[in-house]
Amino acid sequence: MPNIVLSRIDERLVHGQVGVQWVGFADANLIIVANDEVAGDEIQQNLMEMVIADGIGIRFWTLQKVIDTIHKAADRQKILIVAKNPTDFLTLVEGGVPISQLNVGNMHYVDGKNQIHKTVSVDEKDIQSFHALKQRGVNCTVQGVPTEPATDIFTLL
Repeated sequence: MPNIVLSRIDERLVHGQVGVQWVGFADANLIIVANDEVAGDEIQQNLMEMVIADGIGIRFWTLQKVIDTIHKAADRQKILIVAKNPTDFLTLVEGGVPISQLNVGNMHYVDGKNQIHKTVSVDEKDIQSFHALKQRGVNCTVQGVPTEPATDIFTLL
């Protein structure tokens, strides 16, 4: 079974907060960016690689590659998976990726979304995905940075 130490929703994917604070907090040594677009975009990959500390590995995989590859992970790999939204994580869970806890960090406000927390805005599709994740046994909590308390997202929806 892969050693997934943190699964996080963050629309920015890897930036200073994820690449330093969350990696350190979770004691991760490998970041998997689960995003179909970024998996094929070297410019975005290079920008994300610049913010991670030496000694931390990073992979840019499509959702399907995560599903197909995650069970081949070595025990020594302490994996932080980051994706942009709950629908992507639902795809991963339905594909057999063993995720029991989901950290919700940053989902930007855009027209059609409702702000439910200072850093989290959701639309109907997001809400449906969170409920589907809950039905599959995934605990979803909002937590911007490791030093703030986690809040069950279902108390906010």
